[in-house]
Formats: sequence, structure tokens, C-alpha cells
Amino acid sequence: MLIDKKVSEFIDEVASDSSVPGGGSVAALSGAISAALVSMVSNLTIGKKGYEDKEEHVKGILVKSEKIRQDLTLLIDEDSKAFEKVMKAFKLPKDTQEQKELRTSTIQQETKNASLIPLKAAKSAAEIFELARYVLLNGNKNAASDAAVSVMLARTAVLSACYNVLINLSSIKDQEFVQNIKQEVVQLQKNALETETEILSLYTF
Repeated sequence: MLIDKKVSEFIDEVASDSSVPGGGSVAALSGAISAALVSMVSNLTIGKKGYEDKEEHVKGILVKSEKIRQDLTLLIDEDSKAFEKVMKAFKLPKDTQEQKELRTSTIQQETKNASLIPLKAAKSAAEIFELARYVLLNGNKNAASDAAVSVMLARTAVLSACYNVLINLSSIKDQEFVQNIKQEVVQLQKNALETETEILSLYTF
């Protein structure tokens, strides 16, 4: 599994001529790291002098950030597996009309599934913003830059996951499905850009 590899090994695989892991897995990784940074700032705040009045709220944030981190970590492999299924569908036989129809329908279904994985990653990463906002403004001031990086990585995760959704949508013939998902993607992108700008403007280093 990708998540069991060393960082250097994962990076080497991304750089190779293999199509997986690709942008979708990297988007999920960006989100997982973003959530991890929120957890780090939370852990550096809990139990520290001067933050007693914020401790209970930060503990709640830590629980949420850890759940998001776990979810996005799993999506690193899920995205690659979904893409591999699409590639496998393209290799199905197409000698007869029946085979051609089965191949086409399988490709379409697997491509739909492959578009939903990065969409899930984008939605999960979008949940990080408010957690990062709180720890940036109320957490350990010595880790404020880490909280800011979390915000920026959350934006990167959302936007990059959305691009992976869109590239899959371009191959899907079900226009109702495409339009519904595209509406979600457009809103996720818009919110990510606006929220990042807003949060980072609230803190002066």
C-alpha cells in the first residue's frame, strides 16, 4: 500500500513513468498533511500555560482533525485503486458487440467511481479550514506558521482534488451526473480560494 511506503519511496513512485500514484493521491496526501498540522498545533496548545481557557475546544478540534487525517490517508490508496480499475476496464475484450457494450459500460461506471474518490477528498479537505482557523487565531502562537501552512495545504488539497474530478468528468457520458458533480466542484473551488484568503488575512506575523 502507498501509505506504508517511506516518504522518499512515495515521491519516487510519483516521479516514475507509472500513472499511479498521481494527482488524486497527492491531493489526498496534501489534505492529510494539512489535517496533521492542525493536530500538531492542537497538541502544542493542550496543557500549555496561557491557553487553559481554550483547551477544551482545542481538544474537540484535535478529535476532528485526526478523523479527517485518517480519512484522507485512506483516500491516498483508494484514488490509485480507482484509477487502476479504470485502466483495467479499458483492457476488456471488444471482439463482439456484446463485449464492446460491456466494456463501454464498465469504463463509464469505473470512471464515475474514480471521480467520486477525489470529490470525497476535496470535501474532507474543505472541513479543515475552520479547524485551522481556530488554532491559528487561538492556538499556541509559536506554531501559528504551522496553522497557516495547514490552511494553504487545505486549499491545495481541495483544488487539486477538484481538478482530478473534472478530468474524469470529461470522459463521462451521463450528463446529469456530470452537471451535478460539476456544480459541487465549482462551489468547493470557490469556497477554498475565498476561505484561504480570508483566514490568512486575520493573522499578522
